[in-house]
Amino acid sequence: MLTLAWPWLLTVLPLPWLVRWLLRPARNAPAAAARVPFFAESRVIDDSVAGLTHTRNLDAILTVSAWILLVLAACKPQYVGDALEMPISGRDLVIAVDISGSMEQNDFTIADRRATRLDVVKLVASEFVERREGDRLGLVLFGARAYLQTPLTFDRDAVVAMLYEAEIGLAGKLTAVGDAIGLSLKRMREAHSNERVLVLMTDGANTAGQVSPKLAAQLAAREGLRIYTIGIGAERRFNTLFGIYELAASGDLDEESLKVIADTTGGRYFRAANTDDLKQIYADLDRLEPVVGTDTVLRPTLSLFPWPLAGALALTVLLALRRVAWPKLGVAGD
Repeated sequence: MLTLAWPWLLTVLPLPWLVRWLLRPARNAPAAAARVPFFAESRVIDDSVAGLTHTRNLDAILTVSAWILLVLAACKPQYVGDALEMPISGRDLVIAVDISGSMEQNDFTIADRRATRLDVVKLVASEFVERREGDRLGLVLFGARAYLQTPLTFDRDAVVAMLYEAEIGLAGKLTAVGDAIGLSLKRMREAHSNERVLVLMTDGANTAGQVSPKLAAQLAAREGLRIYTIGIGAERRFNTLFGIYELAASGDLDEESLKVIADTTGGRYFRAANTDDLKQIYADLDRLEPVVGTDTVLRPTLSLFPWPLAGALALTVLLALRRVAWPKLGVAGD
C-alpha cells in the first residue's frame, strides 16, 4: 500500500500561485519576472491561451512538474507492506565473547577435527542466537578493551554475521572482563528494557580494563542485569598412582571470579571443557531464559521519496540547459 508519511505538506502545493497572486501589481513591470523567475513560469499556464510560444509552455510545464515532484518527495511517500506478527519477549540479551590471544588455542573439536575455542564459540553461540526469537540481541567483544560489535536488535541474522566477523586480537591480547560487563550494562541501560541478561564467555582471568569484575557485577546487580558466565577451556587428564588427576588447559581461567559474578547478579556459572559441554550449556540457558512474550504487529516500510526527488532534480537540470545551452545554439527562445 502506498502512503504519505507527511500528507499535510501537500497544502504547500498552491503556494507559488498564491504568492504570484499577492505580488500581481508588481508583475506589470518586465523586471518582476526576473526577480521571481519561478512565478513567472507558473503564470504561463494561466496565459497559455493568450498565444504564448510552445517553448514557454514547455518551460512552464517542466517548472510546475518539478515543483509538484519536490513537494511529493517532501511528503515522504512510502510503501507499507502487510502486517507481520513478531513475538516480543521484552528481554534484552547481550552475548559477550572473549577474543583475547588465548582463545586461539585449538583444544576443542568440530566434527572430530581440532578447532580453536573461538571457532567453537562462534558455532554454538550462533545456533543459540537463531533460537532466541523475540529477544532483542546484542554482541560485545572484549580483549584488553571491550567494544560493541552489534547494538541491540531483533535481527538475529545480523548478530550471527557480526559474530563470525570476530577475530583473535582485534581488541588486544589481554582480558578485560569487568569492562565487558560495564559496556553491556551501559547499552542495556540506554535501551530501558524490562529484563536484562548477559551471557559472558571467557577462558582467562581479568588482566586489563578500568573496572574490576567484582565492582561491575555489583553495579549490574543494582540495575537488574542477570549474568551467566561460561568458563572455556579443555581439561587434561593424567592417570597417577592416586587416581585421575585433571589439569585445566587454560591455567589462567579464574573460575572463582566467574562464580562470584554469576552469584552476585542472580545468574549461574557454567564450565565448558569441550564442544558438547558448550552446546549443553546453551540448551540449559534456553530453559533458564525461555522465549515467551506477546506478538507485536509490525509493518515493513520502504521509503520511496528518492524517486520524486530525483525526478525534480532532473527537470531542474533540463530547465537549466534550456536557459543556458539551448539559446546559444539557436534551438529555443522566447
